[in-house]
This record gives sequence, C-alpha cells and structure tokens, in this order.
Amino acid sequence: MPEGLIVKALSGYYYVKPQASAEENTLQCRGRGIFKKKGITPLVGDRVLYTPTENGEGTVDEILPRDTELIRPPIANATHAVLLFSVREPDLNLPLLDKFLVHIEHAGLHPLICLTKEDLLDEGVNGAERDLTSQVGELYEKVGYKVIVTSSLTGIGTDEVKEWLAGKISVFAGQSGVGKSSLLNAMLPGLSLETSEISLKLGRGRHTTRHVELIELGNGGYVADTPGFSQLDFLELGVEELSSCFIEFRDYAERCKFRGCSHLHEPGCQIRAAVEAGDIVASRYKHYMQFYEEMKEKKRRY
Repeated sequence: MPEGLIVKALSGYYYVKPQASAEENTLQCRGRGIFKKKGITPLVGDRVLYTPTENGEGTVDEILPRDTELIRPPIANATHAVLLFSVREPDLNLPLLDKFLVHIEHAGLHPLICLTKEDLLDEGVNGAERDLTSQVGELYEKVGYKVIVTSSLTGIGTDEVKEWLAGKISVFAGQSGVGKSSLLNAMLPGLSLETSEISLKLGRGRHTTRHVELIELGNGGYVADTPGFSQLDFLELGVEELSSCFIEFRDYAERCKFRGCSHLHEPGCQIRAAVEAGDIVASRYKHYMQFYEEMKEKKRRY
C-alpha cells in the first residue's frame, strides 16, 4: 500500500498527499470503518497507508505511529509552533504570549516567536514602539526563545521564518487579526488565503480560518493555519506542571529547598532568589504567579 500524508480533513473526507511523488495531487479518501469501531480518528498530519479505489478516490487503511498529537487544534506529528503576535493592531500582549508559551511547552513543541506588522511601528522622534519591540525580542531571546520580527507588507523576516519551517510540520497560533494568513501569503505568493481587517472598536480581527489544513511550503515543510482564538484555559494542565513550562525556571527549581515547591512563598526557593537577583525576568515570574492563581481558581470551580 502506498504511503501518504493527510493534509486536510473535511466533512468526513481525508485528503491524502502521496509520499511517492511531489507532483501528484491529493487524493480524497474515506477512513476504514474499523477506525470508528475502535474509536480512532485520523488527523491532519497523520502519515497513513491508503488504497486508491476505482472511482478515483481512496481509502485510508492504516495510521502510522504518531510522534505528537494535539487536541486543539486536532493535528498529528507537529513538532514546531510559530506564535504570532503583532506589535500593533492589536497591541502586543505579553501575558497572552506567555500563556501560549506555557501551552506549547506542555505540548512538547519547539516554539518560534514571530512579531508581526513591523511596518506599523512608530517612526516618530522617540521611536518608543520600536524600542519596546526590540526590548521584547531581547527579553525572550534571553529566556531562550528564537524571535523573528516580520512584516508581510515589506517582506522583512518572511524568508527567515520560511527557512526555520523547512522540513517540519508546524502550527501557526495566535490571536485572530495578528497576521497569520498574511504572513503565509507573503511566504507563498499565489496562496491567497483570506485575511481579516482589524475591528478598531474591538481591537481584534474576525476569524478567517475555518478548518485545519496543512499548507505545503515547497521546502519539505508544512504549516497548519489553525483557527484563531484569543484565550486559552489551563484545564488540561496540572498546577504542579506549570513551572516546568517556564523554561528558564527548570534549572533553579531542581535546587529549591522543598520538593514540590510552588515558588510563591516557601523558604529556600531558588526561583524567587533568581528573580530578586535579576537572573529571571520579573515580568515572566509575575505571569507565572497570575497563571498559578488562575489554575487554582479553576480547580476550585470545577
């Protein structure tokens, strides 16, 4: 049986890209009935074995072992995530960026922070917004993340992002209106994904992506342009796992005096000591405390 990659799932059909030839079109397939009996759902990103049928369609016969599996968005074998946050319209939201990073770290993906809409930065005398963007980039690179500043309008940074995505299955994530579809259009001229205008009243865009679909980049990479969302909850994450999702905490946490230290009030906490010494960025620790309390509150509620 030939092998392929599910690049889209829609209305009970799975669109499989044959592995044998890059020139072949995707094949519209149905899943075998045994999947439903076993409670298995093929996902976008699954590597599968399939059988072409006489009517020009096909059947997905077997799902090959998955490296990763995400629940939201439902996608298999993604290894990297691009977190897109605009420098303006909507304004940069660092608590939300840190919340996205927590979820991406928990999912075991490698994140890239992409600051979009560089062309909207203030070019005035003080250049305050440009300075803020530089400071944010330096802050997260100090933490240990790769940061790329982009503009879909001028093309700044788009080639660098595309190069970073080569040979990987990645997801694009971020609020609606931050320029996910615009960046993909800039990286792949002729793609023409629908983009959304920003509502000046609400400060956010309309959702333009309706389903998960892998977009081929032509360099061995695929990107899932996922439905936009503006808030995440912590229901699938245990409060004891939170600190490990802040990557700069990990080495210090191992040296805390008490096992299971919450890093909020215990004596001998090495993370609090590192914050006081300036070795851990204070804003990141502040967001950790906010998320910790939010998770405890949700646990009480549910």
